[in-house]
Amino acid sequence: MRTYRQLFHAPEFTPLFATTAAHLAALTVQGLALGTLVHRATGSPLLTALSMFGGSFAHAIGATLLMSAADRLRPRAGLTAAPVVCAGAALLLAVPGAPVWTALPLVLVTGLVGSVTGGLRWGLLLRILPADGYVLGRSVLAVAGGATQVAGYAAGGLLVAAVSARGALLLSAALFLASAAVARLGLRDRPAPGGGRPSVRETWRVNRRLWSAAERRYVYLALWLPNGLVVGCEALFVPWSPEAAGVLFAASAFGMLAGDVALGRFVPAARRPALITPLRLLLAAPFLLFALPAAWRLPLPLAAALVALACTGFSASLLLQERLIALTPEEIRGQALGLQAAGTMTMQAVGATLAGAAAQWLPPGQAMGAMAAASLLISLALTPGLVRPPRTPPTPDRSRSAADRRPAS
Repeated sequence: MRTYRQLFHAPEFTPLFATTAAHLAALTVQGLALGTLVHRATGSPLLTALSMFGGSFAHAIGATLLMSAADRLRPRAGLTAAPVVCAGAALLLAVPGAPVWTALPLVLVTGLVGSVTGGLRWGLLLRILPADGYVLGRSVLAVAGGATQVAGYAAGGLLVAAVSARGALLLSAALFLASAAVARLGLRDRPAPGGGRPSVRETWRVNRRLWSAAERRYVYLALWLPNGLVVGCEALFVPWSPEAAGVLFAASAFGMLAGDVALGRFVPAARRPALITPLRLLLAAPFLLFALPAAWRLPLPLAAALVALACTGFSASLLLQERLIALTPEEIRGQALGLQAAGTMTMQAVGATLAGAAAQWLPPGQAMGAMAAASLLISLALTPGLVRPPRTPPTPDRSRSAADRRPAS
């Protein structure tokens, strides 16, 4: 599978694409609206960062306790119920007069739900696409994420400016419900890929197996740490310039979209491994310029261009995911991808929290520069463990079940 046309002709890929895009758009609008609401109420960079990214801490709970559900829940049921819960949380956040302190528990609930549905979504993608189509499919979903973030930040910014932050939260609730409707009507009610019930014990058993190989550990750390620190830079866009934050977030999403399109569609497979380290360094380097003294403060067009350039480096995650799949036995790839997604979200929350704490003592631009420098150093330290060609593990010769081969009704 090499073209977008082939990809969208695969049964159930289009509704999976649509429900994912709507869900990501809802999260984007909610994050910007809630961050603006909290910053106006408290003026605290730390609380602003936590309100936007703190829900990702719940992904750590999901990864350590609940991730076996990714192989033991019916995908359509999980992908329908999750956005309904998120819509309920968004509606509660939008209640006029609701105290700001109620935001964090509701954001944590949203993050916990997302930790499980991430594993469901990527596990379902493995089942509906042939083996050679996964990287292209994941690339397209990443592009959808970038496009919906651009649209979400633009729409959210307009709503916040023209109506209110709580009005933007109502839009996010509507988008969550649209995601649920598409999943319910567009996806077939296929059985869970694994037997038995979700359990903490099974989650821990497979996680220990995944973490036991040094090559996989390097990949996981490279996916989690540098990206999380750069998200910390993004978490300071509102304190750096409240009026321009929507533009910077949109530039970030545009950069991610451009990088994923270029890498997933136009870069030959043989050249991809050599780009892992350069892209990870590009991800952080432009953010160093935000640490310039106040007299040399970046004008908004230049700042947006630097953010877009840097965020093309997020496309390195596609290459690292490809390497992770090559290093992981087939029977545990669903949980492996779920663990990767949950760890990524958790480290984004850690990065946002660290950046917010640093901005309590440093100007926001200098805190962004410090986070970027840490990302660069960690990327360089991890490079030796990523330069060796991955050793493909032996996998059982299992064909997809008849239920998976039937076209969507």
